[in-house]
Amino acid sequence: MTERISVGVIGVGSMGAHHARAYTELPQTTLVGIADQDTDAATSVAAEYGTQVLEQSALLDRVDAVSIAVPTAAHAEVARLAIDAGVDILIEKPFVRDPAVGRDLIERANENDVLIQVGHVERFNPAIQTLSDVLADRDVIAVDARRLGPPVDRSIDRSVAYDLMIHDVDILLALLEGAPQSISAVGCHNNRHVTSTLQFDQEIVGTVTASRLTQQKVRECWITASDCLVVVDYIEQTVQIHRHSVPEYVDTDDGVRYRHESITERPTVESGEPLKNELEAFAEAVRERSDPPVSGVDGLRAVEVVRRIDSLATDPTSAIPGSSGGGQPIDTSGLDFSGGV
Repeated sequence: MTERISVGVIGVGSMGAHHARAYTELPQTTLVGIADQDTDAATSVAAEYGTQVLEQSALLDRVDAVSIAVPTAAHAEVARLAIDAGVDILIEKPFVRDPAVGRDLIERANENDVLIQVGHVERFNPAIQTLSDVLADRDVIAVDARRLGPPVDRSIDRSVAYDLMIHDVDILLALLEGAPQSISAVGCHNNRHVTSTLQFDQEIVGTVTASRLTQQKVRECWITASDCLVVVDYIEQTVQIHRHSVPEYVDTDDGVRYRHESITERPTVESGEPLKNELEAFAEAVRERSDPPVSGVDGLRAVEVVRRIDSLATDPTSAIPGSSGGGQPIDTSGLDFSGGV
C-alpha cells in the first residue's frame, strides 16, 4: 500500500469529531493529532480515537493535510496559518462569510502550492453520485430541493441559508451550467425558514427551501427533466426515476374511474458514508497533487449565491453588515460555473 497521508483536525466539535473518527477508519490516512481551544473536548476526542492533543502550530508542523472544523468566523485565520505552513486544507462549509476573504485565501494557496477542498459533503452522498449518471444527456427543466428540520438544541452562528441551504445551492450549481441570472428569496422567523428561486441562462429554474422550523427532517431533491422526474432522498440514499405517466379512464363495476399509470425505476446506489467518501477523495488529491473535487472556487461561488439569498430574505433593519443588499448583482467574476458533480 502507498504510504499514508499524515492528517490532523483543528476544531473537534460535533463535525470535527466525525472527521477525526473517519480519518482513523480510512486506510489512506494516519491521524497524527488534533487541536482545539476546548482542552476537555480535545482530550476526550483524542482518547476516543487513539491520537494526541497538540498546539495548532505543532500540529501543522507534523501533517501533510488538515481538516479545519472551527466556527466559520475563525476559518480565515486558521486557514492562513495552514497555508503559510504549506499544509493542504479541507475547510468545512461555508468556506468563508466574506467573498473577498475567500478570494484572498485561494490566491494565497495558489502561491504556496496548497490545495483547498471545501466540505460540501453532500457532493459525496452516493445518491448524488448516482444522480450525475442519471442526468447525463437529459434536458433538465427544474430543480426543487428541500432541506427541512426541527429546531436544534445547540447554538448556531449562521442563518439557515448558510447552515443548511448552502448544501443544495452547491449541488444546484454543480448540476447546472452557468451562473444564475436572477435570484429571489423570502424568509421568516429571523431567516430560520427561507425559500429562494434561481433562474438560469438555459431557462432552468431552481427552487431551494431550508428550514429549522419544520417538525420532520426532510432532505430531498426533485429534478424535472423533459422525459422524467427524478427524486433523490439524501437520508435514505435513494434515487427514483418516474416516467411515462399516462392518464386514462377505466370501466369498473362501479362505473368509470380515473387513474394514472406510470413506471418507477430505482437505479442501484452504492452504499457508503458521505463524510468518509469526502475525506478519501481529499486524501487522494493530496497524494496525487490533483484538483480537489470541491475546490475553493466551488466553495466561494456557493457563498456568493447564499450571501445574496440571505440578504434578500433578511429584513432590511437586520441586514448582515457589509451585505450587498437585494439590489446589487452577485459578484461572479473569476468564478467557474461550468457545473459537474
